Amino acid sequence: MEFRYDTQLLIEGKNLSDDGIREYFTKNFNGDCLLVVGDDELIKIHFHTNEPWKVLEYCSSLGEVYDIVIEDMVRQAKGLQG
Repeated sequence: MEFRYDTQLLIEGKNLSDDGIREYFTKNFNGDCLLVVGDDELIKIHFHTNEPWKVLEYCSSLGEVYDIVIEDMVRQAKGLQG
């Protein structure tokens, strides 16, 4: 498994751009399984990465971040709580 952490969150803000966020992730973060959906006030992020703290830092610069879930997929694959 190349990327360890399944990172999911919601961003609430003003004038959010799913295309802009997707482009920033693609250029600045290593990971896969990127999903960025929503509208200009609420965006859902799903991303597999080894550096979820960088994702949180960026997203918090865009608006209020909540419903944060970071699961360790390596632990899950071993049958442990993620």
